[in-house]
Amino acid sequence: MLTIFAMPKAFRRQIELIQRNAIQSWTVLRIHPEVILFGEDEGTAEVAREWGLRHIARVARNDSGTPLLNDLFAQAESKAAYNLLCYVNADILLLEDFAAAVEQVAQQRQPLLMMGQRTNVDISEQINFSRPTWEQELRAKARTQGQLGPPNAIDYFVFSKGLGSNLLPLAIGRRWWDNWLLWHARSHKATVIDASQVVLAIHQNHDYGHHPAGTKGVHDGTEALRNRAMVGEWYHLHTTEDATHRLTPKGLKRRYGRPWLVVKRAWSHPRGLALLIFKLLSRPFRRKLPAQTADRT
Repeated sequence: MLTIFAMPKAFRRQIELIQRNAIQSWTVLRIHPEVILFGEDEGTAEVAREWGLRHIARVARNDSGTPLLNDLFAQAESKAAYNLLCYVNADILLLEDFAAAVEQVAQQRQPLLMMGQRTNVDISEQINFSRPTWEQELRAKARTQGQLGPPNAIDYFVFSKGLGSNLLPLAIGRRWWDNWLLWHARSHKATVIDASQVVLAIHQNHDYGHHPAGTKGVHDGTEALRNRAMVGEWYHLHTTEDATHRLTPKGLKRRYGRPWLVVKRAWSHPRGLALLIFKLLSRPFRRKLPAQTADRT
């Protein structure tokens, strides 16, 4: 039914504990997903071998050594056993409500992309997945100690094969790539589903010691600025609020009101607003141009 793929960091210290927790949570899901770990960072091949997961070492990287979105997703699509894929950051715990959501959206019209907000939780110990109550305990901890992440921080994407093709070479793990990916899906007429109401995606809090400049380097460094330049205009940056549908306890519901959201954002981007209006008004004429050109030849 589903191929999950990820690009773990080096398995060291706190990150090793977090990533082992996350990856094992995927392997015990009742839908029995195929799991592919990408990359050559320390410990990735060993963990894949330990748990019988697929491992693909080579992924295109930028000059800072950060993996690139376009190659990672293209390889995943070409290697996946299933037509429904999920990219997930290697610090995210997925529970059975995620499996139920996947089963539900798999029946919907294609193409589609499902994502949702995360809940940030401090987890400092290895989870014992052999305990029958491990999931209930995690849910209780998230409910009492967790903090809901913002709608622009997206850590998992369930998507139809094909939506991972022809992507920009954005740096994974730096700002903006996730928001652009949502816009990309909508621009390809995909059904974009916000599953925040029904999926508890637990983000295990950690530091940013893997980057020489720490948190600032990840969020505002050269790679993030490069991502932002490639993304282009402000309306290419979407959040969970831009979803076409919500997955709720009562099923899939159409989401309305996005035009007002766009107008609200546009007021803070006057140049981008003018360009957007021009593109919308000129669309009928641009559609006629190829036919007119063909008539002259």
